[in-house]
Amino acid sequence: MAKVELKQPIIDEISATIKDAASVIIVKYSGITVAQDTVFRKQLREAGVTYKVYKNTLMNRAFQGTEFEGLCENLKGTNAIAVSKDDATAPARIVSNFAKNCPALEIRAGVVEGVVYDAEGMKAIANIPSREELLSKFLGSIKSPITNFARVLNQIAEKGGASACEPAPAAEEAAAPVEEAAAEPVAEEAAAPAAEEPAAETAEAPAAE
Repeated sequence: MAKVELKQPIIDEISATIKDAASVIIVKYSGITVAQDTVFRKQLREAGVTYKVYKNTLMNRAFQGTEFEGLCENLKGTNAIAVSKDDATAPARIVSNFAKNCPALEIRAGVVEGVVYDAEGMKAIANIPSREELLSKFLGSIKSPITNFARVLNQIAEKGGASACEPAPAAEEAAAPVEEAAAEPVAEEAAAPAAEEPAAETAEAPAAE
């Protein structure tokens, strides 16, 4: 069987891996230990990132005629590719964070959403927060005003409840003088006939003599 026939399935595998990918980065990995590689691959896998080591010649063949063709000039030395079809920043972010304690890892270049970036450009991409972090910050930003608004409403309700109880005694106090004022004329009217009766008896007294 010809060598080309043996290599074609691997080229097809690479092509299928990078098809419709949100990002593809070239990673130099020479010098990484087995223990480090195990932990590194686990982190990538948990983030949904495909990570595989391929020969440069085979990656070059798979990249030709695609939006990832710009990566071919970086295929030197020992390389692997990290591919994400969902989170465009995940590969760069994970590789960059892991490389802080593992200098053997190095991002050579990458393609993010159709744009080719060199190593420096990929460092900037690596600093972009994940979608989960952005969503968490967004929810936190809108939750704070709602919480403050609810607190203000609660304070208004508490103040309103206290003032609603206070007018009752004031109403009773206001009603009391009205009742007393209404009662006074009645008392005067009742006293008037009593004052007239003795006057009548006094008028009749001389007639009896």
